[in-house]
Formats: sequence, structure tokens, C-alpha cells
Amino acid sequence: MNIVKIDFAGRLITLVTLAIAIVWAFPLYWAIITTLKPEFEVVQPGINLLPKTWTLESYAHVLTTTKIGRWYLNSVVVSVVVTILVVMMGALCGYALSQLRFRGRTVLWFTVLASFMVPIQALIVTHFVLMSQLGLINTWLGIILPQLIVPVVVIVYKQFFDSVPKDFREAARVDGAGEFDIFLRIFLPMNWGVTTALAIITFIGAWNSFLWPFLVSTSEDTMTITVGITQVKDNFGVQYARNLAAAVLAAMPVAIAYLIFQRRVTQAIMLSAGIKG
Repeated sequence: MNIVKIDFAGRLITLVTLAIAIVWAFPLYWAIITTLKPEFEVVQPGINLLPKTWTLESYAHVLTTTKIGRWYLNSVVVSVVVTILVVMMGALCGYALSQLRFRGRTVLWFTVLASFMVPIQALIVTHFVLMSQLGLINTWLGIILPQLIVPVVVIVYKQFFDSVPKDFREAARVDGAGEFDIFLRIFLPMNWGVTTALAIITFIGAWNSFLWPFLVSTSEDTMTITVGITQVKDNFGVQYARNLAAAVLAAMPVAIAYLIFQRRVTQAIMLSAGIKG
């Protein structure tokens, strides 16, 4: 009897999970299908789960009449630079807070924790004024600098460096290794999994960032892909298929990266959730 109940409960949970997955995935499916319809079919009343006329005109329009190539380049440069700098600075800062003893260490640690509690949106006005005064509006550097504030990376690294046995550090010191050698040859290799996970999630976050690049980029030549797709316009009103085609093209690299590095992305999310918890 208990086996029957367990089997029924398992089937019920599976059905509920499948229903939730369908509800979640339907808007994504609808967006992709819409991009494959001609515009007159998109605005017709009723719901058609498949196009009556299949076409790639929306994608062709976005690829040939917009600066999407330039927007892709801007996003790649910004995302790669942000990822490298955030991970590098986070690892170094986490190592210093974990292994070194220096004046002001406690104050610095509490400053990092406090900055983690402040939403980045609260600093948008300050960032914009500062970038304007520095003459960095409509530049890659102006987009990149404010996105380097990612305290969660420092916190995660410190926690993992704290877990490394002190014997490794002491043995390296006896062998005459400097702090930088200890960091590069001992501590960092022990945490390559964490580094990879944080790098992937940082890259995805930088690629998907919209609010700050939208404010600091007013020229199409410096826009990232998430901002650039807002420029897909038409003189005759909203073209839904074209707008969605631009959105699909913008999301495609991140979707591919997620499918390839799904396990690492999940690990990074769990690390961040553990810190927030």
C-alpha cells in the first residue's frame, strides 16, 4: 500500500513539474515562433501555435538594416573585460582578506559586506555623474567601470580560501614562496571550479546588463546588444516579429553558454544563494 502511495505521489509531482515547465517555456516558444511569421500574420486575431507562412524576413531585416554586429562586438568586449577584472580583483581581495593580516582588514571586510547589501541601482545617479565628469559617457570604459562592483565574488572567494588548510601556506612560506606565488600556485588552483563558476555567471550578468548601459550609451556605436535592440524601429509602427527577432539574437549567446556550462552556472547560483542565505 505504501509503495502504491509513493508511486502515485511521484507521478503527481512529475505531472505538476511538467505543467510548470510548459507554462514557463510557452512564452519563449511563442516568441521564437512569432519571429518566423510575417508581420501581417502576427497581428491577426486568434492563436496559431505554428506559422501559416514560414519566413526569416525578421532576422534578415535585423541583420542587414541595424548595427547588430557592432552591438555584439561591444557586448563581447564589455562582458569579457568585466569578467576578467571582476574575477581577478575578487580573487586577490578574497585572498588578502582571508590569509593576510594588515591594519584596516576588519574595516575593509565589513565594507565589502555592507556594499553587498546596497542594490547597485541605488548608485546609478552617482555613477552617471562621475562618468560624466570623467568624460566617459559613450565609451567602453564608462560602461565597464561601474560593473566592476561585485562584492559577492569577494565574499565567495574569501569563504573558500578560509577553508584551505593552513599547512599548505606554511609549507610554501618555508620553501621561500612569496604571497603572489602562494596565491597563484596553491590557493587559486584549489578553487578552479569556483573560479570557473563565478566567471560564467559574471559574464552572463554583464551580457544581460541593461539599465546602466542604457543610461551611459546614447550613441548606437557604443551600445551593447541589450540596449541596441531597443533601436529596432519602423516608421509604420511597432513590428513585433522584428523586435522579437532582435531579442532572440541578443539572448542566443547567453542561452548557448548556459546550455554548455549548465552545471557551472548552477554551482555559481548555489554559491550566491548560500551567501545571501
